[in-house]
Amino acid sequence: MLTGKPFIPETITVHLGYPDENAPNVTVDFASYIKNVASSEIFPTWPENALRANIYAITTYALNRIYTEWYRSKGYDFDITSTTQYDQKFINGREYFENISYLVDELFNDYVRRQGTVEPLFTAFCNGTTSTCDGLSQWGTVTLANRGYTPYEILQYYYGNNIDIVKNAPVKTTLQSYPDMVLRQGTAGNDVRFLQIYLNRISGSYPAIPKIPQADGNFGRATEDAVRRFQEVFGLEPTGEVNASTWYRITYIYTSVKHIADLDSEGVTIDEITPIYPEQLGIGMSGNEVEVLQYYLAVVGAYYEAVAPVEVTGYFGEQTERSLKSFQRVFGLPQTGIADRATWNDLYRAYEGIAVTVKPQYTPVALYPNRVLQEGSSGESVRILQEYLTYINQTYRNIPAVNNTGYYGQLTKQSVTAFQRQFGINPTGITGAVTWDKIAGVYSDLRYGFDKRPYQNPGYTIRG
Repeated sequence: MLTGKPFIPETITVHLGYPDENAPNVTVDFASYIKNVASSEIFPTWPENALRANIYAITTYALNRIYTEWYRSKGYDFDITSTTQYDQKFINGREYFENISYLVDELFNDYVRRQGTVEPLFTAFCNGTTSTCDGLSQWGTVTLANRGYTPYEILQYYYGNNIDIVKNAPVKTTLQSYPDMVLRQGTAGNDVRFLQIYLNRISGSYPAIPKIPQADGNFGRATEDAVRRFQEVFGLEPTGEVNASTWYRITYIYTSVKHIADLDSEGVTIDEITPIYPEQLGIGMSGNEVEVLQYYLAVVGAYYEAVAPVEVTGYFGEQTERSLKSFQRVFGLPQTGIADRATWNDLYRAYEGIAVTVKPQYTPVALYPNRVLQEGSSGESVRILQEYLTYINQTYRNIPAVNNTGYYGQLTKQSVTAFQRQFGINPTGITGAVTWDKIAGVYSDLRYGFDKRPYQNPGYTIRG
């Protein structure tokens, strides 16, 4: 299940046979695929309104397969098959009819959806003579066009009055929905939020899977419990962590229970696919997410000399852009100066390698553990956080001291919340990178008299 709003893919990969048949795959640009299928499925002599209605249906069907990752979520390495038994007819290498090619160039980035939903409708169709179905009748479109029906009215006739045609959808490169990193307790971001939404909907059909109280993008104990129960129900190793196999099993079951790959789809609403964090960060932006980006870059820059240093200010200016481009160059990414999903993934991995290698005893002030700490968290990182808060309490009495138990309970949450209020951070009681960094900085100033955070004092770090 692809996250975010639907788009037109630059290419589509077609399996030239049945799904399990040992047949080759071909990857073609999307418009060429639609021209091929349309030239194989319908006749160029049909009325233009019939041709247009069919091209809408062919395009939308293919987009539904891509949007739901129908085959890829099952472990296949293609988007669609070439057979009418499973999908729509594709003849590799065939020529296109000129008028059909012209219409596809006009229409290939338009698609059909139900009103109030975002996903491309599963526009089932059949020829209407040798085979019939609940969707569009190809020969029936000819009859309707001859009666004066417009393409939209033809589509309404078969798919219902509550449909829209989305015009000029953007063309983008298709990326896998799996975030290319294991999601586990402490992970945060849009991918976690989508995961929580998927699991909560699946829970409605499989009550043994507990509901997650809030789809807030933070992978906490409740999310871990839901993941583990899902894994038990569907025969996966119950780790409570989401690797690629668990992710695609979740998205497949979500697609199935919502019937997204069926004509009677329950539908995906805009709320379900709206990210809560910016999907990309670039020059001129500001806020908490920019601070997080700068913190990661600053730490990585302290260990990779080729990564330019950056101050943690919360504003994405030329210095941040320069640092980000240097990181992208070091890690073989396009040097766009924009923090997109691929850049974030590599940044997380680079930071994780440092955080795992540099133990707290190696540096006066510990690095952020690369996982969100919140009520219910436990471990050495929580104990260090509690130690810092208790030390800060000696100067800031309004920030409660806490016992160094290593468990993030109500008292720790209250202390973190008080600290956040004191230092102008959103008082959530949750410790992410920004809150950790600020706590570490205040602790360092109070205990040592100056800032000993690793990225501020490279002499305290081990350069790689």
